[in-house]
Amino acid sequence: MGTEGVSVLAQLERRAPLIDPGSLAGAASLRLPGRLESVRSARTFTRDTLAFWRLTEQFDSVGLVVSELVTNALRHGAEPHTLQPGDSPVELELLCSSRRLICAVHDRSAGEPRVNEAGFSDEGGRGLQLVECFSDGWGWRTRGSGLLGKVVWASFRLS
Repeated sequence: MGTEGVSVLAQLERRAPLIDPGSLAGAASLRLPGRLESVRSARTFTRDTLAFWRLTEQFDSVGLVVSELVTNALRHGAEPHTLQPGDSPVELELLCSSRRLICAVHDRSAGEPRVNEAGFSDEGGRGLQLVECFSDGWGWRTRGSGLLGKVVWASFRLS
């Protein structure tokens, strides 16, 4: 389980932070290779992290949102032509305070995530609609400090 820094805090809601850095109870991150199997790894990492934080009751919603955000990052944000061997094009970060859980997914694309209006018979295109339904809010920011790409985050209130 990675615990290096809380870089996403600087990216989230600069005017009204989602998590007060002083109240941060846990942070974990995982770099993911540019393969669809990474979605399973992200879910397993999320389940294990939530269990460590004693938040297993949150897994159904958080796991679904993590799956959607990582899938979107792999499909739309990995930009395979920019990758070097061994690069991790996607990173998952989980942050926990006493009142809020944040999951954030970094990718290398500057493209704006958009909620699609999928048709009734469409097989895809509903990922961000699911994120909207299962989280308390979501958003995105370009990455700072000269880093290429963006971070897409979702927030969950904890009781």
